[in-house]
Amino acid sequence: MARRGIEVELYEMRPQRMTEAHKTSALAELVCSNSLKSALLHTAGGLLKEEMRRLDSLIIRVADQSRVPAGAALAVDRERFARSVTEALETLPHVRIVRDEVQEIPRGPVIVATGPLTSPTLSSSLASLLGAKHLYFYDAISPIVTAESIDMAIAFRASRYGQGGEDYLNLPLSCEQYERLVEAIVAAEKVPAHSFERAIFFEGCLPIEEMARRGKDTLAFGPMKPVGLMDPRTGRRPHAMVQLRQENRAGTLYNMVGFQTKMTYPEQRRVFCQIPGLAQAEFARFGSLHRNTFIDSPRHLLPTLQWRGDSRIFFAGQITGVEGYVESAATGLLAGVNVARILRGNEPVVPPPNTALGSLLAYISDSARKDFQPMNASFGLLPPLFATARGRAKKELMAMRALSDQERWISEISGTPVVQPISAA
Repeated sequence: MARRGIEVELYEMRPQRMTEAHKTSALAELVCSNSLKSALLHTAGGLLKEEMRRLDSLIIRVADQSRVPAGAALAVDRERFARSVTEALETLPHVRIVRDEVQEIPRGPVIVATGPLTSPTLSSSLASLLGAKHLYFYDAISPIVTAESIDMAIAFRASRYGQGGEDYLNLPLSCEQYERLVEAIVAAEKVPAHSFERAIFFEGCLPIEEMARRGKDTLAFGPMKPVGLMDPRTGRRPHAMVQLRQENRAGTLYNMVGFQTKMTYPEQRRVFCQIPGLAQAEFARFGSLHRNTFIDSPRHLLPTLQWRGDSRIFFAGQITGVEGYVESAATGLLAGVNVARILRGNEPVVPPPNTALGSLLAYISDSARKDFQPMNASFGLLPPLFATARGRAKKELMAMRALSDQERWISEISGTPVVQPISAA
């Protein structure tokens, strides 16, 4: 916004009021990782970062300048990154940084980008604005796998007792397969919880490893109960069943029902690939269970990131239900562009659906979506290709299509930077 000549007041409550995770007063302090994921274009994270470079993202520019060796990932020196972002904003014309806590949503135009650790007072204000049932304080996320990576020779479509159509993919397990899976879940390495996350362990949303720890039969009587389901290959009810629920309209993504977990990402891949039918699983999102203030975006947000109830209020960052530093920064970038546009009398814009950012915005703003949960950028969100390709070749084609569409889009809208060349990464 400031680079487009808009006078901006940027409110940051630190250091006047700290959060449970932040340690400094620096803007853009990274609190859980110094990695911004892969820099390769055939990954969704790499594609999203390249799209942001072409929109001249300050965050990505500083990240590139603060890079440290990390193989194919874009990892940064935490302190240098936060210091450089802070210095850039402190010296940017048209920006006034206010070190104070915002306790209620001001009248627009305003961008609400308060993140997963929104203060209790402001959370109450948001709850009053949106309705308490549309604001979540913990997310219990199950892994999501791509449809094409599921072994359909093992999976079969059915719903319990034949009710509601064949809406689920079902992966049957024998007693021996089930017991090996339970042992692997219990033994897997877990992500340690922060002290302020202890309240998440409530009975209605337990991590799958906590259920497994309570007894070897707990999962078979819980999320893996096979009641009402028959394995068409044997004609009998299996000992246990993993159910996959369609995650998007295109049917390219499936959610592992009830598999919210605190296992590390590598352990999730190792353990869950033991499930029959998921040996070659491609994970579009891994599971997690942690504190995260986010809104019911499909009910409240337009793809432009405007609140449906007041078009002068925008939301951006992790509070919109996107997962990850890069995804959060990308929504902030678009929100800033759109606020500048409406203040100049122009219509807000949305990136093409074939882009990583456009497809992510379509996901979080799909008003038909129920039981919304946060999501990372993923190739599974992009519309399918007409060309026949698989694996890395397919993703490379999707990336080239995305960048080509983005180039045309940028040339069509006013007040945006010139297209940048594709980076060597």
